[in-house]
Amino acid sequence: MPTPAKGPRLGGGAAHERLMLANLSAALFEHKRITTTLTKAKRLSPYAERLVTFAKRGDLSSRRRVLGLISNKGIVHELFTDIAKAVENRDGGYTRITKIGNRKGDNAPMAVIELVLEPVSPKQAVVKEATAAAAKAAPVEEAQVEEVVETEVVAEEAAVEVEEAAAQETK
Repeated sequence: MPTPAKGPRLGGGAAHERLMLANLSAALFEHKRITTTLTKAKRLSPYAERLVTFAKRGDLSSRRRVLGLISNKGIVHELFTDIAKAVENRDGGYTRITKIGNRKGDNAPMAVIELVLEPVSPKQAVVKEATAAAAKAAPVEEAQVEEVVETEVVAEEAAVEVEEAAAQETK
């Protein structure tokens, strides 16, 4: 049997691997989190994220592409309505993998893969905007700093002149 082009081999052949990933992603979208082996979770993550990206587009073509992979219409409907709305402001990283130790029977490393449905933190968005604004305003600030330095120099010279004039008057 030929090995898949990339990634770890999950089953007997490429067709079995595709079916296994489709079933795992359907279970992930249905239950929002599943427990599986670490290898399967790592292999599932980009597959599921691509399906969520199709769901975020929301057009008929995307829905048909996802229906070609996941045959359960109820799960596809939930993906396109609930999950896509929950992650519409997120630019990627729709899944999270957490290692949970080894399985008792065969000592296989296990992991929980879950959908990240929390809204994007507004603090992160503010920080990104602030850094972009700071980078944009950096040349302007340098010019303003030069002006401030020049006015401070002029103010210091005026203060020195006032002190000298006061010293001459007291003599």
